[in-house]
Amino acid sequence: MFYRRQVTILPLILFGLFVIIPILEIATFIQVGSVIGLPMTLLGILLTAIIGAVLVRQQGFKVINDARENLEQQKSPVEQVIHGVFILIAGLLLLTPGFLTDTMGFLFLIPPLRLTIARKIWLWMKNNGAININAGTMSGNTRSSSYQRSDTTIIDGEVVEVDISEKPDNSTNPNHRLNKPH
Repeated sequence: MFYRRQVTILPLILFGLFVIIPILEIATFIQVGSVIGLPMTLLGILLTAIIGAVLVRQQGFKVINDARENLEQQKSPVEQVIHGVFILIAGLLLLTPGFLTDTMGFLFLIPPLRLTIARKIWLWMKNNGAININAGTMSGNTRSSSYQRSDTTIIDGEVVEVDISEKPDNSTNPNHRLNKPH
């Protein structure tokens, strides 16, 4: 029987975050510094951090206000939560020194791009695992949705507590031959 080996991506993500990205950032610093000089490179890093912080703050307040309006109208603020997560990630990327992380951070500040990325992540999650969503409303009503891969095997069962201190009655036990000593 062949088993499909499932590769976890977390170690690859961590390796990329803590090894590959810093190496690429250092190489970019060296290249940019050799072209425009060290003072201008440092100024560029500082300016992107300041501009990024201002944009993150602006967009963050807008998303909070939009979410508040949706809640007042008893609508679910799912889209605003998605935007908020991407704005948070953008802020972290923009505060991290480096031109590549700043580029990624600025890309995450583009609203249509955020939704496109979120849709792709959602499709990947639907195709590669099980997703359960439980939602409640302000009035107390709840909804539940579940998405699962079609090739996933689900085994449903019950737990039965057995008291081993009682001697089994062999006449009603279909497996009574298993209880007899040989």
